[in-house]
Amino acid sequence: MNLILDLLLLALQIYFWIIIATVVVSWLVVFEVLNTRNKWVFKLCNLLNQITNPLIVRLRKVVPPLGGVDLTPMIVIFGIYILQNILIHLKYSL
Repeated sequence: MNLILDLLLLALQIYFWIIIATVVVSWLVVFEVLNTRNKWVFKLCNLLNQITNPLIVRLRKVVPPLGGVDLTPMIVIFGIYILQNILIHLKYSL
């Protein structure tokens, strides 16, 4: 049981960092530090979006951007934090 909980915690931690990377890369593209016409930057953006979009797009239907600021990554990160705390509590209560 501990192995399953550890794997779930690891998956949540990896997804957390992927969301952070997606946000940072999107800011770098918006501020023209990165150019999506570059093949590698385009592939990186595409990969990050393919990983994060299934959850974020569903959440955007419920929480639209406020004043041009997309809050859905922050909501997902908060959800990951809550899930991690629940799993850690389960792990040490067993």
